[in-house]
Amino acid sequence: MNEKEPIRGKVARVLNSRELAINLGTKQGVELGMYFDILDPKSQEIRDPDSNEVLGSVERPKVRVKVEKVQDKVCIASTYKKTQVNKGGTFAIGGFANSLMPPKWITKYETLKTDEQTWEDLSEEESYVKIGDPAVQVIDDNTDE
Repeated sequence: MNEKEPIRGKVARVLNSRELAINLGTKQGVELGMYFDILDPKSQEIRDPDSNEVLGSVERPKVRVKVEKVQDKVCIASTYKKTQVNKGGTFAIGGFANSLMPPKWITKYETLKTDEQTWEDLSEEESYVKIGDPAVQVIDDNTDE
């Protein structure tokens, strides 16, 4: 099997709540529309329960981003996952006036956490995306758009 190795780089700057710069560009093979996982820099060792031998390690993604702009040595990627949220009327219990209003759907996009353990949930502090966090190209087509 001759499987292509993913392109790897690092977060160079967090631009805002949805966009970041990665230190990779067209010179490294980055193209518009590529996906990158921003990883927890601490990978987890997997050990054999009997011998305690290290079997390998697993990387843990914090967030997946999509490349929106590419230059020679840098690309801009942003979060892309979105949900529809009703900010208008509802037929649920809780106020007769609201139940008469039509639904008002808005689109909310996933955002980055931008302040600087184990396979349990990352703590709030550890889940923040930081400059220097590893970024790895997502090769499979299983994106959650």
